Amino acid sequence: MRILAGIHAVKHALDAGEKLDELLIVKGKSHPRLNELVHLARKSKVRVSFVPREALERLAEGVPHQGAVARVQPKGLIDFKTWLSDIEHEDYGLVLLLDQVTDPHNLGACIRTAEAAGCLGIIVLKDHAASLDSPVVAKSACGALSRLPVLRVTNLTRSIKALQDAGFWVSGLAGEATSDIYQTTFSGKNAIVMGAEGKGLRRLVREACDQLLNIPMPGNVESLNVSVATGVALFEVVRQMR
Repeated sequence: MRILAGIHAVKHALDAGEKLDELLIVKGKSHPRLNELVHLARKSKVRVSFVPREALERLAEGVPHQGAVARVQPKGLIDFKTWLSDIEHEDYGLVLLLDQVTDPHNLGACIRTAEAAGCLGIIVLKDHAASLDSPVVAKSACGALSRLPVLRVTNLTRSIKALQDAGFWVSGLAGEATSDIYQTTFSGKNAIVMGAEGKGLRRLVREACDQLLNIPMPGNVESLNVSVATGVALFEVVRQMR
């Protein structure tokens, strides 16, 4: 069961028509924004319960809940092959792949950035990665989970090969790369692969990419946060494609 915490996250889900199993509202508190959630939930025939604040805090796992938490029915898994067959005839497109991103804040931020960049989908690993059901991911994604196809796969290198067979040019971001992202031409269908916090891309994933690129950093820091680097990479592709 996926947990959404916070008024903004719950309202996004209701507006997007997600199937909420239950809306939990803090007992004894009245606020116009909470009242609006209750109204929207009842209009969508979602069960509404009023519970002690402690119950919300347990479910929210540290995410500021603002008096509102929702239990969301798990989405049916999107089949990778079906999704790919639906998009492979496109002339243009952008896909994001994440290799073992384990911090839920980073995963959520990457999902939000990918949706903002107009990605056709985001591919994450089923294992050795942050859980998509985490309320922290949902909060950081800021509603993007409802609007962007997120595909969970067991083998990232196989997914890269399938994308290449479908006409995507796959670029991995790596600090040790000798090619500069700003000196690279992007056109047609592109996939960007980002590595884990600290470790970067695994060897087999690096080797599967068509090219490795770096983001030039004139300052003294050694690396960017993965969600920041994702934004830089995706929007450089978007800039060129426009």
